Amino acid sequence: MPNSMNGTLRKTSHGAETALSVRGLRKRYGKFLALDGVDFDIPRGAICGLIGPNGAGKTTALKSLIGLCEAEGELSVVGHDPRDSRATLMNDACFIADVGILPRALRAIDIIDYVDFVHPKFNREKALGFLLNTDIQLKKRVSSLSKGMVTQLHLAIVMAIDVELLILDEPTLGLDIIYRKEFYDRLLTQFYDGSQTIVISTHQVEEIESLLSHLIFLKKGKVMLNMDMETISSTFVEVDVVPESYAEAEGLGPISTRPILGGRSYLYESPKGGEVDVEKLSALGEVSTPSIADLFVAKLGADHA
Repeated sequence: MPNSMNGTLRKTSHGAETALSVRGLRKRYGKFLALDGVDFDIPRGAICGLIGPNGAGKTTALKSLIGLCEAEGELSVVGHDPRDSRATLMNDACFIADVGILPRALRAIDIIDYVDFVHPKFNREKALGFLLNTDIQLKKRVSSLSKGMVTQLHLAIVMAIDVELLILDEPTLGLDIIYRKEFYDRLLTQFYDGSQTIVISTHQVEEIESLLSHLIFLKKGKVMLNMDMETISSTFVEVDVVPESYAEAEGLGPISTRPILGGRSYLYESPKGGEVDVEKLSALGEVSTPSIADLFVAKLGADHA
């Protein structure tokens, strides 16, 4: 039986109020364990990337957060347990699935009219504004729109709803690179004001890296990393090393290496309760914070696929 947190709000380790608090989340499909005791907190106002390989449990976790998937464990989502009060939760949360599904027989303007009628927090003018820079003709039926246009329409509608929590599962799937960039720009400038919480799951991690304040890695239903971006920059260090310094770099215990032009890049993680010796590493070469993609490969290993 699911355990409820009774709508109470926890505090993160830094004392911030949490938007999402998950404890011991488990979900099994037959013999397959999709989520295996997942724990994490996401503070209010965070933009969190939920990253993992195919089959890691990302979509199952996201669906559990909004009551689309029954799972065992404790859940508090903007003060609600989605299994007990999903209808109330959906006044405060929106979810965009990796496959946008809209009624094919309706025209785009009909869908906007419908959402405007049923959702008290929908901003019609904002939705129409989002669609101005697309090729979508409002009187065209959904069945006549391309896959990318359906995604654009879906995104415009959801982003025009004033909610506390926005959950995005591969939100720009099927969109070209220009519209993907435009979408994330609008997400920051026209939707997010610092008070909402956004959770994004995508394989296109390079496109969201600059947006994120928090990062969670999932692998085989388990949390492999759960940190805010500020802590990541002080915990992980990458150094570009020339061949004559390889032996010294190896001796300092990197968690991964990768080839680069003219040498290798070594990635180091600070020990628990300690710090990476940046001064010593700087003597080996150029020091930087690793990208999310490089950190992902380092933490999840070569067998992540």
